[in-house]
Amino acid sequence: MGQVNLFFREETMSTHDEIYEKVQATLVDALGVDEGDVTPEATLFNDLGAESIDLLDIVFRLERNFGIKIPRGELFPENVSDPELTQDGKLTTKGVDEMKARLPFVDLSGLPENPEVDKLLDLYTVDMLVKYVATKLNNA
Repeated sequence: MGQVNLFFREETMSTHDEIYEKVQATLVDALGVDEGDVTPEATLFNDLGAESIDLLDIVFRLERNFGIKIPRGELFPENVSDPELTQDGKLTTKGVDEMKARLPFVDLSGLPENPEVDKLLDLYTVDMLVKYVATKLNNA
């Protein structure tokens, strides 16, 4: 009986490669980019040409393709322009702490040294999406 449960878990858990392939296909469909352009280190905005309007479509497709629910603002934080969070194009100390709390699946270790708001877009990589989806699947 224990072997059956172990086998079932292995069958239902997605591997990193499986998640990556589905995320890659999702981004190809949502952004109309070539599969070869969707590498783990590719950024959604600078490398793949995503615009803010594309984020809703990406979230919808990820939810559908993986059977997960992505609460509004969880994957792509909103209200980053709040004066308590940003000042002169940079995140405040409170803004850095807020981003760390909102994005636990992103490596923000270098953010305090370079807290420019424009640099936040570079954090949204294909690998970040893969890690996010893996976290959601593991917590389901």
